[in-house]
Amino acid sequence: MSQQVQAVISRAKDAPVELVTINVPDPGPGEAVVQIQACGVCHTDLHYVQGGIGEDYPYLLGHEAAGIVESVGDDVRDLVPGDYVILNWRAVCGSCRACRRGRPWYCFDTFNASQKMTLDDGTELAPALGIGAFAEKTLVAAGQCTKVDPNAAPEVAGLLGCGVMAGLGAAINTGAVGRGDSVAVIGCGGVGAAAIAGARLAGAGTIIAVDLDDRKLAKARELGATHTINSRTTDAVEGIQALTGGFGADVVIDAVGRPETYKQAFYARDLAGTVVLVGVPNPQMKLELPLIDVFGRGGALKSSWYGDCLPSRDFPMLIDLHLQGRLPLDAFVTETIGIDGINEAFVRMHHGDVLRSVVTL
Repeated sequence: MSQQVQAVISRAKDAPVELVTINVPDPGPGEAVVQIQACGVCHTDLHYVQGGIGEDYPYLLGHEAAGIVESVGDDVRDLVPGDYVILNWRAVCGSCRACRRGRPWYCFDTFNASQKMTLDDGTELAPALGIGAFAEKTLVAAGQCTKVDPNAAPEVAGLLGCGVMAGLGAAINTGAVGRGDSVAVIGCGGVGAAAIAGARLAGAGTIIAVDLDDRKLAKARELGATHTINSRTTDAVEGIQALTGGFGADVVIDAVGRPETYKQAFYARDLAGTVVLVGVPNPQMKLELPLIDVFGRGGALKSSWYGDCLPSRDFPMLIDLHLQGRLPLDAFVTETIGIDGINEAFVRMHHGDVLRSVVTL
């Protein structure tokens, strides 16, 4: 048996998204159906619409979500109907070479639901990041459900499912920011703002926010930035060096993902410092750096995919910190909207008017 629910799909490249009826099958072995309560509008969803991720249309959009487990299939352990969960797109396999080495946050064989959700005519849907949560209900692999404290509001909790976790993890996990470190974050949208919050949580001493938009820099101050640089008027590298004794920051996080911003991050770090790339470049972008500078400056050049998070470890811990008042996840929610307002939310996101619009159901 299957059930019909309302959901948002992208039917073709650059076409407006549509609210349609889809079929959600009952969960099979290792699967779960989740009633979605809230789902953030993420740049990744827009990339799907624009054809920047693939051409497997129609896509079932949405992935940054929290909700209630409605039903589970056979062979599902540690998950029962009624559990409050954040959905993740890193359901670790436990058996790949990364997992066997004790590094499951690098899992090379994550898994999704085996069955497909469909349109009324039987057309199979490709769920965004294996989730598809701009929907009243969705079908996922049980391992994509991470249980957290139900006292956290779903519009806040769901943000850990992607962008906010990516930024927090870029600072805490990938960048390994430590007490007293100097940190610079280039790009202060949702992911960059989360990296600033992560740097503060980790005990960084100097936290420098860099952006072109004074509105984003003001929000960065609220989330923990000690200094701000508007790179329209101040050279980012010179500004960061001036605020760090002329040396550069210990950790520089590029939350934009362009060759220009990566070069800024590379040259704005101290000798033996760390660059973390968490912004996502497009496939056409190329980077050119003098190899002698890569050698001579030392340190580490890292990429951060999903904040190098382990959902079962990180989601409950971060929700607990939020409930203790130590991590202001609610500051990332600019607005809540209905499921019929996603096209307009994409426009506001593109213009930089929001950190996050969140669909509530």
